[in-house]
Amino acid sequence: MELLRRYFQEPKTSFFLFGPRGTGISTFIKNKYGDSALFIDLLSPDYYREFIAKPERLRDIINGNPDKTVIIIDEVQKAPQLLDVVHQMMEENKKLKFILTGSSARKLKQTGVDLLAGRAVYKTLHPFLSSELGDSFNLNKAMSVGLLPLVYDSLEPIQTLKGYVTLYLNEEIKSEGFVRNIGDFSRFLEVVSFSNGSVMNASEIARECQVGRKTVE
Repeated sequence: MELLRRYFQEPKTSFFLFGPRGTGISTFIKNKYGDSALFIDLLSPDYYREFIAKPERLRDIINGNPDKTVIIIDEVQKAPQLLDVVHQMMEENKKLKFILTGSSARKLKQTGVDLLAGRAVYKTLHPFLSSELGDSFNLNKAMSVGLLPLVYDSLEPIQTLKGYVTLYLNEEIKSEGFVRNIGDFSRFLEVVSFSNGSVMNASEIARECQVGRKTVE
């Protein structure tokens, strides 16, 4: 995590921080800011129910913590209505800095909510780089299971990767209606993995998956 902190260039203004599940966004943010920030975790059922029912409750919480000028809302895509309140508070109090994290920028855009009209920059936290890992980088392991921190640091990376794919299919694909046929998409994931590092042939992948070329594209 110290490596991630060193490589991450923090904007001076409010910002969105997105990245694939398992890149360690929540852990990184918690370690970086600690108790100096007001941390709102929308994975908490209590917070989630509260803000879904009454987004303006966010204003009461922020006003009740006047010593906190950095406001972190983790998994913001779960309650996109909060962005209207965030926008208003950014206009009212220029001292506030909002850090809005999550794993799905796509879900926010699909809802058509206020994305703060350029008042917050976009940052992305990617999987590990070999330079970040230094001596702990293992090429064979990276080629086998990838460089997602959640998987790479696991004691059982193969099993963790399998669980990650299942979670990805359910949370990022199926629940958002991103594709119509989850079976076709599962086959596509397996087939397209063999194109890693080479020129992708959409027609060949379509034949392997038994779907149309346009579907692959």
